Amino acid sequence: MLNLYYKPSCPYCVRVLQANETIGAPLTLLNVLAATGAMATLMDRGGKTQVPFLEDTDRGVLMYESNDIIAYLSEQYGSGNKVDVPTAGNVCPID
Repeated sequence: MLNLYYKPSCPYCVRVLQANETIGAPLTLLNVLAATGAMATLMDRGGKTQVPFLEDTDRGVLMYESNDIIAYLSEQYGSGNKVDVPTAGNVCPID
């Protein structure tokens, strides 16, 4: 299962979501501001209140950084080709 912890207003999260439109990975979206327990789970899994955060439970992968997440999704779930989306940076703190 692929869990993406995100915040809708975060440009780095939007960047991952836009890239995934091309990649087509089966993401389960967990809005840390709305989903019950998502923030606590994010802290438990990743140790920071920062999004985007990807959890691939099938492969035991946990990662922050939008560029890294996009590259991982493309390599593991897409064609492996680089996906070009506007660069907004890499992370978005929750606080």
